[in-house]
Amino acid sequence: MSAVLFAKLAAIGLIAGFGWVVGRMRWLGDERAEPARVLANAAFFLFAPALLFRTTARLDLAQLPWAMLAAYFVPVVAMMLGVYAWQRLWQARRGLPVAAPSVRAISATFGNTLQIGVPVVSGVFGETGLGLLLTVISVHALVLLLVCTTLVELDLARAHAAPDSGLGPVLASTLRNALIHPVVLPVVAGLLWNATGWPLPGPLDEVLILLGSAMVPLCLTLIGMSLAYLGLPRSLGGALSVTLLKLLLQPLLVWAVAAGVFGLSGLPLQVLVVAAALPTGSNAMMFSQRYRALEAETTAVDVISTLGFALTVPVWLWALSRLG
Repeated sequence: MSAVLFAKLAAIGLIAGFGWVVGRMRWLGDERAEPARVLANAAFFLFAPALLFRTTARLDLAQLPWAMLAAYFVPVVAMMLGVYAWQRLWQARRGLPVAAPSVRAISATFGNTLQIGVPVVSGVFGETGLGLLLTVISVHALVLLLVCTTLVELDLARAHAAPDSGLGPVLASTLRNALIHPVVLPVVAGLLWNATGWPLPGPLDEVLILLGSAMVPLCLTLIGMSLAYLGLPRSLGGALSVTLLKLLLQPLLVWAVAAGVFGLSGLPLQVLVVAAALPTGSNAMMFSQRYRALEAETTAVDVISTLGFALTVPVWLWALSRLG
């Protein structure tokens, strides 16, 4: 497992390092051209919608283990809402951007389930454990991105509303922006297609596969480019706090709820805890780029949490072997 994990971490570091070189050498233009933001918008408006639509259109909803999924997403979404509420209070005091609470909420909860989670879980728990993780992965982005998108759009609608407007215009603006959002719209469209029972036509499926496969390398390259263009934040306090929440608090919450409330044990419990202990995924950085909030901090969270995971995952695996 350690060799597989090292190889994956090295690959991620090399791709991000290539992005840093591209940004440092200004191969795609200087800051005025905002090449990192252009690529982030391409990921958000083109590649991510293709991936989300294909995922929801092909989901076998009847076969999903809903109890296990609830054991994971109930504590994770609860933590997302808790971080969001905490940051809303901080935002008022510190003058942070409107989208900052949602950006920190997704950074503290959205795990790198593909690049890191798949090799770690398959190496430790084998094919059966990987199958359980893939079930979580199938709805991971759908659930967390939908919740965080709703939160940020509600904040933006509230911030842009007239001072004397009531709740109705704010909710109407939130609903309108959420429905035509590049995260929500493909999910809704995919679920509608799923309900018809029709398979995706071969050519369309191939197009979606090609577009969706660009997400991972593009987001990793964007991490390096963002480091080159934005640098690290002047204070790493926020990035370190979010990293500790992601690597330590979230797996502890999932362990407590999955075992104490849903009664899970053995392999399902172990897989869920390791999934919760994964470092922050690059989708959080894409989210911060989309809403122009805490971009340098979110990039730092991606880097620090990935490095920190190499230290914390052995502790979680040891604790699960003794207590799980």
